[in-house]
Order: sequence, then structure tokens, then C-alpha cells
Amino acid sequence: MEELKGILIVIGAIVLFIALFVSIIPVRLWIAAIASNVKVGLFTLIGMKLRRVRPSRVVLPLIRATKAGLRLSVNQLESHLLAGGNVDRVVDALIAAHRAEMALSFERGAAIDLAGRDVLEAVKMSVKPIIIETPPVVAVAKDGIEVKAIARVTVRANLERLIGGAGEETVIARVGEGIVTTVGSAKSHKEVLENPDSISERVLGKGLDAGTAFEILSIDIADIDLGKNIGARLQIEQAEADKQIAQAKAEERRAIAFAREQEMKARVEEMRAKVVEAEAKIPLAISEAFMKGNLGVMDYYKIENVKADTAMREAISTDE
Repeated sequence: MEELKGILIVIGAIVLFIALFVSIIPVRLWIAAIASNVKVGLFTLIGMKLRRVRPSRVVLPLIRATKAGLRLSVNQLESHLLAGGNVDRVVDALIAAHRAEMALSFERGAAIDLAGRDVLEAVKMSVKPIIIETPPVVAVAKDGIEVKAIARVTVRANLERLIGGAGEETVIARVGEGIVTTVGSAKSHKEVLENPDSISERVLGKGLDAGTAFEILSIDIADIDLGKNIGARLQIEQAEADKQIAQAKAEERRAIAFAREQEMKARVEEMRAKVVEAEAKIPLAISEAFMKGNLGVMDYYKIENVKADTAMREAISTDE
């Protein structure tokens, strides 16, 4: 009985050891790695467990990369995972770039992923360009006619400038600026309508993709339309402004003339007052002349006769 108990204890210990071994070390994953010709040691898997890294998130992408012909190491993938990157997306991007015969290293792919960009989408965009459609761009030709244009920009991702490069908004803004400049330099809106390709050629020649994460392949004018006659409207507004200015100046001159008229009336009244004052002094002068003997009675009567004769003549001249 004691020998049987010893045997059972040994068997239990072996089973417990195997269970602990299987729980600590992902044996199936290790066997799959060996079958895929991926060198991953048992202690490496144990170290991942201790570092709280799921081995499958590193080993499975490594198996895919090895099968695709890429040479990556466990340390590279684990370091990127610990840095907060997406190992699956980086590996898929490297595989896609390798199939498309594009030069993309693991370091650049990891840097693009850690920068917050979708590296897999960037690789797909490099292989298959996309079309960015700009909103309606409004510009005015030299003849004052408003031109509305919509452009379609064909771009592909530039993996070398993907880190730190500007996005789609910058490309759209630069294309819109180029359209405004090109239309604004045209002598007439008819030139733009007759040859819309001139807009594409001039805008494309400005190197608008500098400093962006894209490479512009072509710029095509999808739609072009005429808007308002801005020049005529500005002339009308200028004429209206000139009219208001002229009216204001005329009103100013009228006010000055009215003030001058009132001033002259006041001066006339003032002169009349002086005349009345002077006439009031005549009797005093006559009286003084009588007192000094400079004026006689007959002289006085002559003055009165002259005054009466003058009054009569004035009455006759004013009678109808």
C-alpha cells in the first residue's frame, strides 16, 4: 500500500508539473512557431509572460512575416508592442509593401504607426492612389466675372514624408489657392472656360505637395461654372457711393449758402437800424441849427417842401 501511495504521489506531481508547464508556456504556440521555421525559445515565451505580454500577439505576426519572406525578430515586434504600437498592422503593411516591391523598413513602419497614422492604409494608398475632391473654389477673373471650379486631385501616399507631413486639408487648401491665383491672373473668364486645362497645368507646376504626406499625380477640373458679375456690382456700388458723396457735398454747400443768406439778412437789418438811427438825429440837428442861427424859417420850409415833393413822386411812381 505504501508503494502504491508513493506511485500515485509521483504521478500526481508529474501531472501537476505538466499542468503548470502548459499554463505558463504556450506549448501549442511554441510548436506552431517551430513548424513555421520561426526560432522562439521557451525562455523567451516565459519572459513574455513575466512582462505581461501575450505571446500570441508577437509570435503569430512573426509567423506571418516569416511566411511572407520577411526577416523580423521577436525583440523588434515585442519592443513595438510594449511601446504601444499595433504589431499586426505594421506586419501587414510590411507584407503588402514587400508584395508590391516597395521599400519599407520595419523601423519606418513602426515609426509611422507610433505617430498615429494607419501605416497599412498608407501602403495601400501608395499602391493605389486616391482621389480628393475639393469643395467649390470661387475666384474672380480680371474682367470681374466670378468663376466657380471643382478640382479632383489624384494623390498617393509618400512613405518618406508620412511622419511630420501635412494631411489632406493642406493639399485641398493649396489647390484652392492655386485655382484662385490662376483664375485671378486670367484677363477674361472666357480664357478659363475655353482652356480649363491651363488651371491644372499651372497649379500642378507650383509643387503643392511639398511638405505634405502625399505626392500629387494629377489635378483635373471636374466642374466649372460662372457666378456673379463682381466687377459690375463693384462699379454700381462705387457709383452709389460717389452719388452719396456728391449729395453730401451739395447739402453742405446748400447749408453754407443758407447760412450766408441769413448772415446777409442780419447785416441788412443792422444797416437799416443804423439808417433809422441816423434819421432820428436829423430833427436834433435841425433844432441845433435853429438855435445857432445856421438855419432860418424859410430854409426849413424849403426842406419840408422838398420832402413833400419827394413823397408825392414816390407815391405816383408806385401807383398802378
